[in-house]
Amino acid sequence: MKFKISDLFTLFCFLATMTFQFRFRVKFKLFMRLSLFFLSLLFSIKSFSQDSLSVLFIGNSYVYTYDLPNVLKNLAQSKGDILTVASKTNGGYTFQNHVNDPVTYSKIHLTDWNYVVLQGQSQEPSFPYAQVNSSTLPFAVQLADSVYANSSCSQAVYFMTWGRQNGDSQWDSINTFDKMNQRLRDAYLRIADAANGSVAPAGPAWKYIRDNYPNINLFSADGSHPSFEGTYLNACVFYASLYHKSPVGASYYGTLDSGTATILQQCARLTVLDSLDTWKLVDSDSLTQVNIVATMGSSATEVNFSANSNLVSNYFWNFGDGTTSNMASPSHTYPSAGTYYVQLIGEGPCGIDTAFYSLIISTATISTWNLSASINALSSTEFLLTNSSRFKVNQIIDVTGKKISYQTIPFEDENSLKVIVPNSGIYFIHCSTENGEYTLKTPIKF
Repeated sequence: MKFKISDLFTLFCFLATMTFQFRFRVKFKLFMRLSLFFLSLLFSIKSFSQDSLSVLFIGNSYVYTYDLPNVLKNLAQSKGDILTVASKTNGGYTFQNHVNDPVTYSKIHLTDWNYVVLQGQSQEPSFPYAQVNSSTLPFAVQLADSVYANSSCSQAVYFMTWGRQNGDSQWDSINTFDKMNQRLRDAYLRIADAANGSVAPAGPAWKYIRDNYPNINLFSADGSHPSFEGTYLNACVFYASLYHKSPVGASYYGTLDSGTATILQQCARLTVLDSLDTWKLVDSDSLTQVNIVATMGSSATEVNFSANSNLVSNYFWNFGDGTTSNMASPSHTYPSAGTYYVQLIGEGPCGIDTAFYSLIISTATISTWNLSASINALSSTEFLLTNSSRFKVNQIIDVTGKKISYQTIPFEDENSLKVIVPNSGIYFIHCSTENGEYTLKTPIKF
C-alpha cells in the first residue's frame, strides 16, 4: 500500500480537528510539539514522494524492439519518477501463445505488479470480428483474469498497437495504415471492455504523427516494427497512461534530437491525457474509492450513511459534530439543526481515499447536496470539471487553507469547465448551483 504526503497531511489535519472537537485536555505546548513532529515528518519524506510503479510487459517483438521497457524506465527517471520493469516477449507470440506458456504465468505471479501490459500479435486483433471473438478475445481476457487473480491491486493494460506502414494486403479492410489502425483501435477497446482493463493508445498517437509530422519516421525498414522514434513515442504514451502525467519536459531523448523528442512527448500528452475515459485508464492511486450516500432516517435529525466503495476494508467516518464511526453503513442522529461537513476515509489494500459531504439538518426536513461531478487532469496545472447540471466555481483553496488564483474556461457545454491553476497540487474546489454548494477535491497527483 502506498502512502503519500497528501495522505499524511489529511490524517494530521483530521486528528488536529478531532482533538479540539473532543476538547481533549492537551496542553498547548504538547500539541505544538506534536504538530511540529508531524510537519517535520511530512518534509522529511518529501524526497521519497516520487511516483513509483512496477510494470510487467507481456508481448512480442513490438515490445523488445529498441527495448521499450527500458526506454520507458529512462524516460520516467528523467521526470523524477521510479519504474521497475520486467518483460516476457517472444517473437510473434499471440495472446493464445502466452496463455499456453507456463513462463508467462510465472512472470505474472512474480510480484504484485501495479500494471501488467498485454499485447497480441500485431495482426490478430485486426482480423474479422468472428475470428477475433474465437481466437483472440478469450485468451486476452484469460490473461487479464490471471493478473487480477494474482493481485486485486494490479491492472491489465492492453498495448494498442498500430497499423503497418502500408497496411496488410491480405484483406481489403486492413490494406492501408488508416484502415488497419482503426480496426486495431476498435478491437483493443472491445477487448479492454470485456476484460475490465484499459489501453495504452499507441496506435492513435502514431496516426497523429503520421498526419501532422510525416517527416518523423516511426517505422523500421520492414514497415511493421518501430524505429527508435516509434519506440520513444510508445514510451511517452505508456508514461502518460500509467503515471497519468505529461511526458513533456522529460530530459531523456535516447538517440533523438530535442525537437523530435518534444514533438513525440506532446503527441503522447494530447493522445492520452485528453481522453483518459476513452482509454479506460485509472490511476494506480485511485483503485481504492469511497463516495458517501446519505438518506433520511426515522426522524428529522437522523441520517443513514453508506459508503459506495471499491477495494475498501476499513472505514472511518467523521460526522462533523465531533462524533465518529468505523462502520461501513452507520446511522447517526444529529444533536441540533445546522450545517455539517461529513468526511469518510476509506483504507484498503490498494491505498486510501477520502470523500466529503455537505449536509443541512433542519427541524422539519433534511436537504443534501452532493452532485455528481468528476475531475480529470489534463496537464500538471489544468483539469476538467464535469457536472450533471450547470455550476460555477466560487473559490479554490490549497491544503494549507490558502485561497489561490485560478482561471475557468467553458469546455464544450455549460456543464463542463476547464480550470487552470498556477501549480500542480491538491486543491479543494468550492462550487455552487441553484440547489446549493459543494466541495470537490482534485486528484492526488497529475
